[in-house]
Amino acid sequence: MLRGLKWRFIIYAAITVFSILLLLPTMVSNLPGWFYKVIPTDKIHLGLDLQGGMHLILEVQAEKAVEARMEQIKNNLRDALKDKGIPAGRIERDKEDRLVVEFTGVKERVDNLITKDFPNLQELSASEQGGIWKAVYVLDSKQTEEMKKRGIDQALEIIRNRIDQFGVSEPEITLQGTDRILVQLPGVRDTQRALNLIGQTALLEFKLVDEEGNVDEALKGNVPEGDILLYQRVVDPKTGASRKVPFLLKEKTLMTGVYLKDARVALDSQFHEPYVALEFTDDGGKLFEQITGSNVKKRLAIILDNNVYSAPVIQEKIAGGRAQITGRFDTKEASDLAIVLRAGALPAPVKIIEERTVGPSLGQDSIHKGIISTLVSAALVVAFMIFYYKASGIVADIALILNVVITLAALAIFRATLTLPGIAGLVLSVGMAVDANILIHERIKEELRWGKTIRAAIDQGYHRAFSAIFDSNITTFIAGILLYQFGTGPVRGFAVTLCIGILANLFTAVYVTRWVFDFMTLKTGVKQLSI
Repeated sequence: MLRGLKWRFIIYAAITVFSILLLLPTMVSNLPGWFYKVIPTDKIHLGLDLQGGMHLILEVQAEKAVEARMEQIKNNLRDALKDKGIPAGRIERDKEDRLVVEFTGVKERVDNLITKDFPNLQELSASEQGGIWKAVYVLDSKQTEEMKKRGIDQALEIIRNRIDQFGVSEPEITLQGTDRILVQLPGVRDTQRALNLIGQTALLEFKLVDEEGNVDEALKGNVPEGDILLYQRVVDPKTGASRKVPFLLKEKTLMTGVYLKDARVALDSQFHEPYVALEFTDDGGKLFEQITGSNVKKRLAIILDNNVYSAPVIQEKIAGGRAQITGRFDTKEASDLAIVLRAGALPAPVKIIEERTVGPSLGQDSIHKGIISTLVSAALVVAFMIFYYKASGIVADIALILNVVITLAALAIFRATLTLPGIAGLVLSVGMAVDANILIHERIKEELRWGKTIRAAIDQGYHRAFSAIFDSNITTFIAGILLYQFGTGPVRGFAVTLCIGILANLFTAVYVTRWVFDFMTLKTGVKQLSI
């Protein structure tokens, strides 16, 4: 029995010391470097409500992904009709998922082409007038829904990748409902930069400049068929004034950012100005080489989100799969542009429908009130236990303090985030720890009143109380698991601290206090129990 008492003391002491070491980075700011190599921990991260930051709810405009897909189908269909020698007139998108196609000739040839190369298009109506066919095609409804769902899932992943590269500690990024994304960024101060980074579509495209078209006529509204009018923003380095330079471009996209492998910031060797260096995948490198090789002496516009960044003349075929985006950036702008290009283009635009900024002063006030409430509740509980249970109450209070230490240490080692609801969960777990000790002490007092010896009363008290303690804690633990599984944000913070506190409670209230009573009765020979 005494040997078992010794080994239990070693195990419990080791757990206590290890928990205290895990909390040191949170309590002490200047620890030596070797400490972090020996102890696998970090300081406890605070949630948005405690340290301030940004709270956003984004709505993914998934229908725009369908529109973009229909634009791509429209261009591909125009090229396919041309290759088959079918005279085609107007081809344009009607609504988000419909195409209106005008052509002359035998309709069966078009039907065969649609069936073979565009199986997701279904004919909605067709009519002939004066030898000109007008057919309306709609995208398959299952394909439409699948594209919308895929667009939302991709948007969630891309936003998460962008924020990870932005360097935010412990962000909360989750899907709400069917088309909304909750984003919480604790500690973010530059809110505008974060908004720009999250919301930028980052659709990278390469299009040819229409050298033969008349830009002035296009500005008057006479844009040639198959062309589009976009602008480049040019800033005067001396005055800082900006102006828009119009470009008449071929509507067909020769290449997109899908083939992008890497994007990074580099400095121009001549003027030391930052630019974004692009590196394409193997397939992208071959495609870029083919594009530049077949369009020598023509201007290739590099476009991001319908803004022309540059339109250099292709002097020769470019091999090696590399290109660059210039545009008189500062280093921060170039860095953010590289981040969104690396993370990928959003498949659909996102709209900010709710934005809140929590100031650091409000967060500090929350921390202060949370600490005060925890200390006051703990002090009242400690005082009550000592007053009502005397020396045995002190044993319960030791277990109570150890419960809080172990809970906070678990938050540190698992790098969980402590939120204001998390503090509420900690206070609740403290209350449950007290409840467990009260059950044990009342059982022991009952056994003593029946005339049993101290050792027998302790044994029976723990034995009879354990089932009630286990049942109440395990049911609350299951509720906490369900809250974490189906809850979001603050609800999860509450569930995490509650579940960890319950596990710590079972350890401290049942096993640690039992060791103290065993030590008192077996080692020190206590004849009368102060309870």
